[in-house]
Amino acid sequence: MVGWGTGRVLRDRNAGLYLAGVVVSGFGTTAMWLVAGVWVKSLTGSDALAALTVFALWAPVLAGPVLGALADRLPRRPVLVGVGLVMAALLPVLLLLDSADRVWLLFAVLLVYGVCGTVHEAAEAALVPQAVDVRLLGDFNGLRLTANEGVKLIAPLVGAGLFVRYGGASVALLDALTFALAAGIFALLRVREEPPDRSASARGIAQVLEGGRQLWASPALRPLVLTGAAVMFLAGLNGAVVYAVADGVLGHAPTYVGVLYAVQGAGSVLSGLAAGPLLRRLPDRVFTAGGVALFALGVGARALPYDAAALAGSVAIGAGLPCVLIAALTAVQREVPGAVLGRAAATANTLIFVPNAPALALGAALVAFVDVRVLLPVLTVAGLAVALLLAASSRGAAAQPRGAGARRAAGR
Repeated sequence: MVGWGTGRVLRDRNAGLYLAGVVVSGFGTTAMWLVAGVWVKSLTGSDALAALTVFALWAPVLAGPVLGALADRLPRRPVLVGVGLVMAALLPVLLLLDSADRVWLLFAVLLVYGVCGTVHEAAEAALVPQAVDVRLLGDFNGLRLTANEGVKLIAPLVGAGLFVRYGGASVALLDALTFALAAGIFALLRVREEPPDRSASARGIAQVLEGGRQLWASPALRPLVLTGAAVMFLAGLNGAVVYAVADGVLGHAPTYVGVLYAVQGAGSVLSGLAAGPLLRRLPDRVFTAGGVALFALGVGARALPYDAAALAGSVAIGAGLPCVLIAALTAVQREVPGAVLGRAAATANTLIFVPNAPALALGAALVAFVDVRVLLPVLTVAGLAVALLLAASSRGAAAQPRGAGARRAAGR
């Protein structure tokens, strides 16, 4: 019974194509994200400029509501294909990057990369409920995350090897090829897509903010998105002190952080596989609260001066965090009407992930003044408090009917 949803998803033609596209494009993207910073560092010698590559890729998420509104105004499947072709055509421009004077080319490409990625994710989130049985959305989103995390265990090694042997241009060409292949895969989807709704009365800023209004007005979505934002803030603080854990708590070299992240990734893979069956058996808030609690306990385990505790904590962190993200995305896809689903999903991503950035900066400052063995238990208490609040709120929500998505499922 546990594998029922997973098997259904894997046997579904559209779902299989989606996951294949995710794996192919995700492989190139992960390799490129790693190599971008190394490439800039090798050309300029600047750690600050190398760090800015991550910001250039991440910054367009801030414009999620605007880019989501754009995705809602266009047919979604052509958007998935078009974004892949645009990036496949753009990335070879980096063949011209051969000196520090031309490093601006990489930043320009990365900004476009981030914009295209945000539009792509919004269009994908809106199209998936039309291509996959609504009852299997949790399984699909879990498998999608598993595919992403699995790719992250291999792609960085391939990207680093290509960079050392052939230079950054080889990784750019690899990424361009994966985008082109993914575009071809998405073109094979057979979806009876609802036409974009261009007759809405809202215009301008009101149209952009409609996704946020949908999230805030829904008693099912609001607590999940707020919980996601709170947990990503705590995750940012935890991520900022990971080097202090490796050195100050465990007494290892900074490279041990790679081991902790690899184990965390393995936890995420397992979580993605289990998410669908658990979401069918548990209310959204209970499932999410369990993930938050698991994440919080994993953070606390890293305060103990034992390798086994740190590794077990990393597995718990990797398994707990995806529960929050999968539950939120699945609920948005189920509850929000299709006409505004792109901007609602993009707005949810913005609200959930933006707190991570200031938390990273704050954590970097705190670790200079607060012993990490004190800070991590504080984060654990805060995380458990968030989990308890969400679990307590689920009692009143149990009797509430599901929203638009449930009505779509009933009509299948």
